[in-house]
Amino acid sequence: MRIVAARFNHETNTFSPVQTPLEDFGPLHGAAALEFGTGSATAFGAFIEYAQAQGAELVTPLCATANPSGPAEADVFEALAAPIVEAVQDGCDAILLDLHGAMVARGIDDCEGELLARLRTAAPGVPMGVALDLHGNITTRMVENCDCIAGFKTYPHIDMYETGRHVVRMMDAMLQGGPAPVMALSHPPILAQTLKMNTEEPGIMTDLVAAAREAELREGVHAVTVFGGFPLSDIADVGVSVVAVANNAALARGVADELARAAWSGREGFVYNEAPLAETLASAVRASEEPGDGPVLLLDHGDNCMSGGTCDTIGVLEAALDAGLTGIIAGPICDPEVVAQMRAAGTGAEITIALGNKVPLEGFPAKAPLALSGVVGFVGEGRYVVSGPIYTGQTCDMGRAAVLEMGAATVLITERPHEPWDLGVFACAGIDPIAARFLILKSRMYCRPVFGPLSRIVLECASAGITSSNLDLFAFEKIARPIFPIDRGMDWTPGE
Repeated sequence: MRIVAARFNHETNTFSPVQTPLEDFGPLHGAAALEFGTGSATAFGAFIEYAQAQGAELVTPLCATANPSGPAEADVFEALAAPIVEAVQDGCDAILLDLHGAMVARGIDDCEGELLARLRTAAPGVPMGVALDLHGNITTRMVENCDCIAGFKTYPHIDMYETGRHVVRMMDAMLQGGPAPVMALSHPPILAQTLKMNTEEPGIMTDLVAAAREAELREGVHAVTVFGGFPLSDIADVGVSVVAVANNAALARGVADELARAAWSGREGFVYNEAPLAETLASAVRASEEPGDGPVLLLDHGDNCMSGGTCDTIGVLEAALDAGLTGIIAGPICDPEVVAQMRAAGTGAEITIALGNKVPLEGFPAKAPLALSGVVGFVGEGRYVVSGPIYTGQTCDMGRAAVLEMGAATVLITERPHEPWDLGVFACAGIDPIAARFLILKSRMYCRPVFGPLSRIVLECASAGITSSNLDLFAFEKIARPIFPIDRGMDWTPGE
């Protein structure tokens, strides 16, 4: 048996100014892709494990992942899609794909649908299974051009490997001679805000995921996924959707529509109401004075790179300093110019810097960099190994890093935008983040499994960045209208 397995991931913020060149995907091919994926806690890792257990000839034409950012150029998509299509054209018995579901390239609004259509043309009749991110914007073209889909059921995403295993179970049944399953897609017109998709807290997304798991226990139902969608992709098919995989079309359609109706009934639960920043900082001060251990965790979620942020907006740090907060640790903030300046000055030097606000954000007013004075406390390489639970064992590189030590704050500054996955983000620069009174992280969700349990409270801060949860800040042009909550007073039933 010959199996083609590949990983090709990008979550595209169509409003983001962060470019997405080919090298950002770090594309690996053949043996290098196999080595990277083997044992990884990803769907791709599960695919490799399955193929090897079957004693199959395994072809791994691509493993490529870029952090969320702006649309890639079309030639980048072509360069990454081509090796997968070529591998399938050489003949295979099964295709296993670890994709995202919300990739947009210039001129291609539905990259996953385009790739799947090409693969279906290249290998008609060959079983094809796809693992997708919970934030996928699912299209009819995706569903029509593969045999089974399963998506993550957790956010933060800690079930990537388990999702791959789910796809493998459905594919294995087909490869053992069973009938091909049938899929149904239901797409209620809801533009859900990402912070309301947290599956670690009570809420509409947690309820829908529980309902999906319950539906999967029914006779003849193989997989049910509720996709929250990625709301900062300005495409027609953005938003919430449900994909059901079952023995027959009627069963799949009934389950998909049932959960879509539940999502629509609970649509108000997908609306995130943001508190004013000054109010949040006042709450932070009160929380810091209460009994408890660990810092007050302040999330600057309007500028997190895992949603396409630049990591160089300074509003939350500036407001915290203006409000008189002390004992602050903040970062990582991306400013390669300042890193170069601090490296030239050297450890121990007194320095004044102009930090951040240097990347123009279309549709947002320009702001001046923040003038800060202090001492250079560290200069070096911002590299560490993730301890988990997301991307466990992966080496992360923030580029060169520098630390500014001020009376009120310690600020980690890096050459590259970076999500604070792990304590190693700060430890590699000699900082103990848990010693902070207030810890400001540019993150929405992925910091929570590590930093959340070590903090006394987690507070989300309003910031006018390109990943803001305030949808009023964005000029949508392509999304299908009407859509909730942009359009109120509308009604919807499945099939409309």
